[in-house]
Amino acid sequence: MEKIVCKKEWSVAMRINHWAMALSIFILIATGFYIANPFTVSQGDTVHKFLMGHVRYGHILFGVFLVFLFLWRVYLAFFSRFHADWKDFFAWADVKASVEQVKFYLLIRKDAPEHKMLYGPMQSLAYIGLMFMVFVIVVTGLILMGAGYHAGFTALCYKILRPIENLLGGLAVVRYIHHIFTWFFILFIVVHIYMAFWYDAVLKQGTISSMVSGVLFEREKK
Repeated sequence: MEKIVCKKEWSVAMRINHWAMALSIFILIATGFYIANPFTVSQGDTVHKFLMGHVRYGHILFGVFLVFLFLWRVYLAFFSRFHADWKDFFAWADVKASVEQVKFYLLIRKDAPEHKMLYGPMQSLAYIGLMFMVFVIVVTGLILMGAGYHAGFTALCYKILRPIENLLGGLAVVRYIHHIFTWFFILFIVVHIYMAFWYDAVLKQGTISSMVSGVLFEREKK
């Protein structure tokens, strides 16, 4: 016989950070595409048309919001009282567990392999990639934002990051990298949502709802 037990999987801080980062990324993608290619303009006299300004303001606002969410996530990775998350990011280092999880994803293995850490091996590798993408998009975004300012905190950030701009070959290259990584985010979102639904359908543990409730449902054999 099997008994269904509830297991606390995600802390409140982790869930808030997850959904706030998801919201920010969705808004940044939408506003970023409009800034790159304005597909419409508002009606009325030219003097009253400031749609691009409003969109750019929203993009910068949520970009700064993403910076603080990223720093908060890094903080949680080292100082969370619920999980030692920095270790969880290296679950992929267990080669045997990684191979078994790949077999499960390819439907070669019927049961999901057990893992001791918060993330599975492939999941940890994906999240390392996500954090790297956030880091790159934040750094390139700060460079692009700060290039038009000569005073204040934004200008200070640009002054600090200017050597990176020079290393990459100028603002045009920075903008191109920023745009390319936007597509990486879109690819990650599609795969992430698909895998969440697939995992939920196969294991029936409440994977998706766990990001709201913080609880997973596991079968415990008697």
